Amino acid sequence: MPQRLHRSTIAAVYAVMLVLVLAGCGRPPGFSFDVTCDVRAYTPPAHPGNQYFLGACEAIRDLGPGAFMISAGDMEPPDRVRAALDGVFGPDYAWYNAVGNHEGDKPEYMSYMREYNRNGTALPRIVRPGPPGAVETCYSFDYQDVHFVAVNQYYDGTNDMAPGGGTVSDSLYEWLANDLAATDKRRIFVFGHEPAFVLADMDNGRVRHLQKSLDKHPDRRHRFWSLLRKHGVTAFICGHDHNASVANIHGVWQIDAGHARGKGDPGALSTFVKIYVTPPAARCEVYRADENGENYTRTYSTPLN
Repeated sequence: MPQRLHRSTIAAVYAVMLVLVLAGCGRPPGFSFDVTCDVRAYTPPAHPGNQYFLGACEAIRDLGPGAFMISAGDMEPPDRVRAALDGVFGPDYAWYNAVGNHEGDKPEYMSYMREYNRNGTALPRIVRPGPPGAVETCYSFDYQDVHFVAVNQYYDGTNDMAPGGGTVSDSLYEWLANDLAATDKRRIFVFGHEPAFVLADMDNGRVRHLQKSLDKHPDRRHRFWSLLRKHGVTAFICGHDHNASVANIHGVWQIDAGHARGKGDPGALSTFVKIYVTPPAARCEVYRADENGENYTRTYSTPLN
């Protein structure tokens, strides 16, 4: 009769097999992505030195660039940002941008943004284009087991750069609600320009744009945040106020990436954020430059539970 294996022996065999499988597959699944915002005009050729946006890109490259970059708006002129990314990371490096209020300063900026995601499907890995009137400037995409959503807070139902500042209009809310309900991904990140909650800079306490962000319309802000909570969104990524902050607010993280213009805003340190996703965990790390816009170092790190 065949000899039965002891349970401990079977467990040891399975453990060895698991080690061999993992060794054969290489590194465990996971990725990182980088976040910048509010660069404005501090890009080459007007500002070519590493004390500006170019320096933030080089610091990301030296640290080890993520799979792509997310920018939370005010990255105009967008063609110069794209050129800087090409020079540091190469033309195949994916860049996802949410529309900021200053993209509307010149019609050519918005034209570039619309063309960059022509028909709402030109960006890689698109899952859902935006609603009518914002087909290119609202969108969602997937990467591994994570769902990402770009919201254009200046969309009013017909115009993707409506006057009056940022808000979550009824049309935008409806599109976002449908998108979140449709995904089956384990984690979700939503990004847009203006913060839902205006918080002080994590280092010097500066406050900007209070009552000039999504807090202008508290009922809409509450409805938006409740929607994120309902669908288990990990974090809302934003900018606008140039102040870096990270906070868990009623179960959803708000990650404000500050600004990445180097010494172009002396009121707060230049910042980029790196987010690591290694299922089932995720972590946010904040990197800040010195007062001269150089020498980025990690100053804050937290798990995104």
